[in-house]
Amino acid sequence: MISAQAWADAQRLWDFQQMGHEVRPCSVAIGLGSHDLGVADTTADLWHRGMAPLIVFTGATSPTTRDRMPRGEAEHYRQRAVELGVPPEVILVEPRARNTGENIRFSRVLLEERHVPVSSVLLVSKPYEERRAYATARKLWPGVEWVSASTPMTLTEYVESIQDARLVIDMLVGAQQRLMIYPQQGFMIEQHIPDGVTAAYERLRDAGFTSRLVPDAATRD
Repeated sequence: MISAQAWADAQRLWDFQQMGHEVRPCSVAIGLGSHDLGVADTTADLWHRGMAPLIVFTGATSPTTRDRMPRGEAEHYRQRAVELGVPPEVILVEPRARNTGENIRFSRVLLEERHVPVSSVLLVSKPYEERRAYATARKLWPGVEWVSASTPMTLTEYVESIQDARLVIDMLVGAQQRLMIYPQQGFMIEQHIPDGVTAAYERLRDAGFTSRLVPDAATRD
């Protein structure tokens, strides 16, 4: 049973992750690989709406996607987008990245190798990782403008789509932890984190929602 306090704290982290950017046309859309095919669906929808002439799907596999996406996250995203009517010729696949930093770095290299001019990027991620993805991209590719996007849905809707409320909260806690510790490690830009968000994170962490924390950080003060 998940307490009312835990749900309220999870909602606080969910809301903080939403960047609130207004989607607009960009040079390219980059869909970050994961277990969530909704990223591919949203990227395809944005292409159909004329928000980017070119798509990069980036991602290898992880322990959570190896069985479901044996050909790699990016390749399965590409297949999904084609099924949704996106022409194969406007999709580039980056199949090696295993974390968000590599998603950004390897996508940048791929686009540079193809001589694609990039001044702005529509960055499509899971809803609970918008801010984390944005902060990473700003650090690793500072010369472009980043516009964050994700599937528009509520926390309740996302939990229903995953069918595992505890896992979703664990993932929210993990994403928030990285926002707090990765800037000092040079992985993303520093961002102001309101006290209420920090308190919500700490309560959830202390309540045991720790499966997605960086190793050995579950008890970090």
